[in-house]
Amino acid sequence: MDSAPIASIRNIGIIAHIDAGKTTTTERILYYTGEIHRMGDVDKGNTSTDFDPEERERGITIRAAAISCKWKDVSINIIDTPGHVDFTAEVERSLRVLDGAVVIFSAVEGVEAQSETVWRQATKYDVPRLCFINKMDRIGAEFDRVFHEISERLESHPIPIQIPIGAGPEGTMGEFLGIIDLITMKALYSKAEDLGTNVIEAEIPADVRPDAELWRERMVNALADFDETFTEVFMAHLEGSPLEEADIVAALRRATLTGRAQPVLCGSSFKYVGVQRLLDAVSTLLPSPLDRPPIIGHHPKKGTELTRNADTDAPFCGLVFKIQNDDHGDLSFVRIYSGTLKSGTRVYNPGRDKKEICSRLFHIAADERVRVEETSAGDIVGVVGLKDSVTGDTLCDASHPILLEPIEFPETVISMSIEPVSSADKGKLADTLMALAREDPTFTYKVNEETGQTLISGMGELHLEILKNRMVRDFKLKVHVGRPRVSYRETIRKPVKRIVGSCIRQTGGTGLFAKVSIDLERETQPKGGPTMVFVNKLKGGVIPAEFLSSIEAGLREEAKSGGRTGYPLVDLKVTLTDGDTHDVDSNELAFRFAASDALRKAVAEAGSVLLEPIMKVEVVTPEDYLGNVTADLSSRRALIDKTHTRGKLMVIEARAPLEKMFGYSNAVRSLSQGRASYSMEPLEYADAPDSLLESLAGG
Repeated sequence: MDSAPIASIRNIGIIAHIDAGKTTTTERILYYTGEIHRMGDVDKGNTSTDFDPEERERGITIRAAAISCKWKDVSINIIDTPGHVDFTAEVERSLRVLDGAVVIFSAVEGVEAQSETVWRQATKYDVPRLCFINKMDRIGAEFDRVFHEISERLESHPIPIQIPIGAGPEGTMGEFLGIIDLITMKALYSKAEDLGTNVIEAEIPADVRPDAELWRERMVNALADFDETFTEVFMAHLEGSPLEEADIVAALRRATLTGRAQPVLCGSSFKYVGVQRLLDAVSTLLPSPLDRPPIIGHHPKKGTELTRNADTDAPFCGLVFKIQNDDHGDLSFVRIYSGTLKSGTRVYNPGRDKKEICSRLFHIAADERVRVEETSAGDIVGVVGLKDSVTGDTLCDASHPILLEPIEFPETVISMSIEPVSSADKGKLADTLMALAREDPTFTYKVNEETGQTLISGMGELHLEILKNRMVRDFKLKVHVGRPRVSYRETIRKPVKRIVGSCIRQTGGTGLFAKVSIDLERETQPKGGPTMVFVNKLKGGVIPAEFLSSIEAGLREEAKSGGRTGYPLVDLKVTLTDGDTHDVDSNELAFRFAASDALRKAVAEAGSVLLEPIMKVEVVTPEDYLGNVTADLSSRRALIDKTHTRGKLMVIEARAPLEKMFGYSNAVRSLSQGRASYSMEPLEYADAPDSLLESLAGG
């Protein structure tokens, strides 16, 4: 695919709760756009975007897959993202660089826990979106209910532009037959025999016409509420002027681009219904890079705010949002915000102050690569040749440096020990862990200096299990792993003042001398914020300014190395109040040691509080098992926030400590004879019982 004019590019993500039909929808899109000539099936493990063996075995998406296709005169870069909460980072980093999104909902399950999470992530990055209510052919499918849930549970403003004709499987009374386009007021039908290739347009059946008229009125009234220009057209229409399709589409586009409303479509990807019209909506209603505000960054040295427009003639600027490791080396996915990038170009990474070479450029079609020599603003491209750049790094023209906001990722909540089966593989394990950490920003590892044990940390049990399987399969490494355990944090119990730390060493000749005095208090930081806030309240010149960065570095290192339990210290506010220096013996190292000493003493005096990860849990169960499930949750120290109905099922929303939720999938299955399902995601860190602190600290 050659570089397309910017106005005809659509960078979109397909996001949803697990099992809503993202990968099947993507597969249909690739077929109808001519990218593939045979559609795969998630259940058979032969889809284009789930090309990883683990994905095919489990029938879930693990890694966001990028793929490019063309629909009519529009070039679409699609990222099919995972729905499972353990891989939320894949969604986060994808939404950061996308211009629009298609949010898929199951017509049976409706708005689920992870639907809310991905919706919040899209709102965080101001991503305009369309809604597609999928699986209209299933038993229990209800368009009206799901439409209402999108409005209520997501606090959004859906606008219907299609409604289904019937709902449910073949052979039922209300069988799903097709869709009604509320803009053209036509019925649309597809046939399974030709895999839905030909969409048949017909008049709306008389028995559903009154319903269609009501939904169309709802659409038009909603547009009049959201769009002043359309209000005038609508008022003229009430006085007898015809309502043109072009006016409705233009108003829908304006409402979508501002994020004030979300058009809602429907269909069944599995049964080949509604996907072409979804592609039409992506082309006409979602933004091109030109429709999005300029990207904002800062000058790496001066700190002044800079912007870049989606302009091929502007200086080059892009963001690395994903790294994929394979046999040929790292493939870095880069969203280009401005300028042009040519194969073999030297670029600048201002965050690391390094020059990089973009040896080769590719457009990506899942696991296939199409070599390109040049690409420009608005595009997403795979780059081979980057050595030092990682996820969230900016690449730019060295003579016009700009540093874009990095991507923030949630803290890891679970860890387990890992060791190679043979000691000969020790070096290979280190290389493998480094490669996996470059790929996945929510995967971390550290080696305990005293025991030599390696701990790997991630977002959940499934996340760590899949990473372990990749080590075995992709990196040919045999490993032993320990049982999963919780990643705790520690903070302080009470504020303390004027704690003095020192470093005084005389060893003949030049020694070390530094004293610092600090106040320490607990201050909860926002999610994704720093773990410690450093405030300088020194009166002029007590400690020379050049030592301040060493003091802060010493404090941060000490916080990282942990408190009583050895877990990292968080939610601290450290105020530097006083200090002392020596003309000869004071240096950066001395102040780093003194700061570390001060924090260690302050934490000991302030007392420790253990913080544990609390998970947001949603359990969906038939009513018969509600008592069993709630009793079991209570025994796991869970707090139940609310219980409500979703169709014929009961939904329990709760918060529970991760420590008590290991192996919950087996428990919930046995409590409900396999009929309940659940989802779980990290919510916050909260104070743990003191008894837990004592047991971890060894009494």
